[in-house]
Amino acid sequence: MANWCSNTVVFEGKPEAITQIQQLFQILKDKEEQTEEGQLPDFADCTNGGYFFNIYWNEGDEGNFQYETKWSPNSEILRSIADRYQVDFVQDYEEMGNGVYGRATYQNGILDDVCLSDEDLETYEFDEDTDSYHFEGETYDSDCEILETLLERKLSLL
Repeated sequence: MANWCSNTVVFEGKPEAITQIQQLFQILKDKEEQTEEGQLPDFADCTNGGYFFNIYWNEGDEGNFQYETKWSPNSEILRSIADRYQVDFVQDYEEMGNGVYGRATYQNGILDDVCLSDEDLETYEFDEDTDSYHFEGETYDSDCEILETLLERKLSLL
């Protein structure tokens, strides 16, 4: 059974392109609900996976989508969508079972993918006795803030 990678993507571009992408994601969501299988746009290369599962968005959030993929993010599929509709995107993703946490940015035809390394993930510890995380002398109830801090530091070096 696959580990599920959680993805959030925000497309940016002309309003009419964002509307078309919104319609595309609605079609993918409807097909998934009918077939109970992950979906790809008809124009996407299906040889490398990247299927969309459990697609959803908040009412009124045009161009902002959450979904799951198996094992890893599907940035290349998002790139094909962005190229087709001539838009940019920012994708945040995480699958902590395999230590996958990062952000892909596609702007002006260039895809930058920054993710945390094993060394980054080794900079904090989980204490089972106290059910807490320890990072740089501080204690946290969750590793979310730590992961965000580590990623922001890495992004600031670009």
